[in-house]
Amino acid sequence: MELRKDPITRSWVVVRDREAHAPSTDPCSLCPGNERLTPSPTILSLPENSPQWQVRVFPHFDPLFRIEGETERVADGIYDRMRGVGADEIIVELPQHDRRLSQATGEEIARVFEAYARRLADLKRDPRFKYISVFKNAGAGAGQEAAHAYSQVAATPFVPRRVLHELRSAREYYELKERCLFCDMVRQELAQKERVVESTPHFVALCPFASRVPFEVWVLPRRHHYCFEEDYAKLADRAELAGLLRRTWQRIEQVTPDYHLVLHTSPNTVPTQERIGFWASLEEDFHWHFELMPIVQRRPGPYLTKEVYFINIAPEAAAARLRELRLPD
Repeated sequence: MELRKDPITRSWVVVRDREAHAPSTDPCSLCPGNERLTPSPTILSLPENSPQWQVRVFPHFDPLFRIEGETERVADGIYDRMRGVGADEIIVELPQHDRRLSQATGEEIARVFEAYARRLADLKRDPRFKYISVFKNAGAGAGQEAAHAYSQVAATPFVPRRVLHELRSAREYYELKERCLFCDMVRQELAQKERVVESTPHFVALCPFASRVPFEVWVLPRRHHYCFEEDYAKLADRAELAGLLRRTWQRIEQVTPDYHLVLHTSPNTVPTQERIGFWASLEEDFHWHFELMPIVQRRPGPYLTKEVYFINIAPEAAAARLRELRLPD
């Protein structure tokens, strides 16, 4: 397995000449008591020093990125290639096989977020890794490999293209206005209220102005902070964030059971010797947030819809519909 860089789009492509292997499902390898069926070692278990875990982190069954070795980036004429060095981990969110995070308590969700923060902080100590992705594929339509609720962590020797776009836009906006683009977006959305799904004293859930998919929702802190793991370590309103995400999941699951959840946080600054480029004003211009992308449109689309985002419901209408949905008691 290797990584190849597209010289035109500047995106990295994973090349692997075999099919992926899914985790064993009978018995479920993610359930308590079946730890022997998962790769070793257990990287993190929460609560710590407890005989029964709620959250458990271990290496992926069939990782795209492997922790051993160096990237060994080399030229191939005009092209670039390197080894798939990184990390690929599974975060089992709940011990119960048939529970979703939307059914979890605030304390349980907060513990999952603590695992996110701790794995981000730990993996960012490795200078080989440029970015740490935290994401969740919920439902078969989103590529969920096991029925048991889980998230994933992937450390890569490059910054994903979507995050690079955000970093460039955030830096350019800050250079022009000396303000955070995301903070200005939050202020405008709260003032207009058209696309706000729900707001709390410290967080807001909203449908982005130019949503990529129907019912796309972002959850952002109302105060500025560029780094999720640093912010979460000192967050006094963890229950508030957990509650807002739970209610957002409950709303989305009334529209579709399938969605992607992605945490966008700051890239790894350990490999950089100087604060230049995207890192020059990173603390001031970037703003961590969750992006939740439901899978609603299932029909194969024409080629144009693969190159240009297309939605059949405006974000204002999507936000209004999500606000009106009745939440479980």
